[in-house]
Amino acid sequence: MINRQVRRGAYIHIPFCDHICYYCDFNKVFMKNQPVDDYLDALALEMRSYGADGLPETIYIGGGTPTALNEKQFERLFIDIKHYLMSPSIKEFTVEANPESLNEAKLEIMKRFGVTRLSVGVQTFDNHLLKKIGRAHEAKDAENAIRLAQEHGFDNITLDLMFALPGQTETVLHESLERALSLGTPHISIYSLQLEPKTIFYNRMKSGSLKLPGEDIEADMYGQIILELEKHGLHHYEISNFAKPGYEGIHNSMYWHNEEYYGIGAGAHGYWKGVRYANAGPVKKYIEHVREQGNARVSEHEVTVTEKMEEEMFLGLRLMRGVSIEHFNEKFGRPIEQIYGKEIEQLKAQGLLHERDDRLALTQKGVFLGNNVFEAFLIS
Repeated sequence: MINRQVRRGAYIHIPFCDHICYYCDFNKVFMKNQPVDDYLDALALEMRSYGADGLPETIYIGGGTPTALNEKQFERLFIDIKHYLMSPSIKEFTVEANPESLNEAKLEIMKRFGVTRLSVGVQTFDNHLLKKIGRAHEAKDAENAIRLAQEHGFDNITLDLMFALPGQTETVLHESLERALSLGTPHISIYSLQLEPKTIFYNRMKSGSLKLPGEDIEADMYGQIILELEKHGLHHYEISNFAKPGYEGIHNSMYWHNEEYYGIGAGAHGYWKGVRYANAGPVKKYIEHVREQGNARVSEHEVTVTEKMEEEMFLGLRLMRGVSIEHFNEKFGRPIEQIYGKEIEQLKAQGLLHERDDRLALTQKGVFLGNNVFEAFLIS
């Protein structure tokens, strides 16, 4: 196996929310009565610990709702990031934001501390659906927040949208796409609704009270999304992501290229020095762990070579460019056909995978059946 230069990203988790959406299974808690300042103290300690091991090329602050912090807390977070993690050569600095909590003061703080990219959780521009999925904003709030961010000099904005929502029709989806495109953002991420345990929607599904579009309608919606976004110059570069050239997400691309990153914050997952790890999830447990040991790891797993090969394939094939055969062979010191020859030939025969210019990638049919393809590469 060859030695490769390590790229570092840092994911920082802010678990606080002013409300809980019905579909969300991320590690989050209601903001009220939480030890937010103690949490920020612990984050600073954890950032210091990882920063001493090398500064990241990308930083991504997610949640929860990072913009749920008040202005003083929000600024304090960025002061600590600048002190412990910020590099002059940083390639991308992203912050997730919700429309109802994104204001002028927070935009000015982010601009001052070098944030280069905003990811705004819109989900849909249909007010009825927004209420139905438990969002706290209306369509006009999303439009106003994005225009305000653009006025403050943020030109690299991604809109997060969802489809296959309860009661959503193809017409309603089309209207949301039109309103999203009218805002002129250079990146759109769009995900189908996933029902995860311990969410309100999952419980409603189990009780039979949640009506969702069927698989055929979901597939038609996905096809509509691809056609409409590509028609407007947003190329489909990853299964759920579309961007104008030069605006592809750098931090998230590190995940798909199976590269290592720090995971910082309650419930965060990281991948560093060949080890995948998970932090304590409950806020108070997280704070206790960091105070005691400088990090909050509660589980660690040393990734085997077999697992690395699996991840290289099922993560890399999410990208429309696919997986480089030469890179795989160099990285693992074995030809890809020796490991996955049978699976690759079967997937080609099924019309799900094609090989072109040293790359294996999903076909158009394969894009719609991605999970079937990814499962084929699980050999451990």
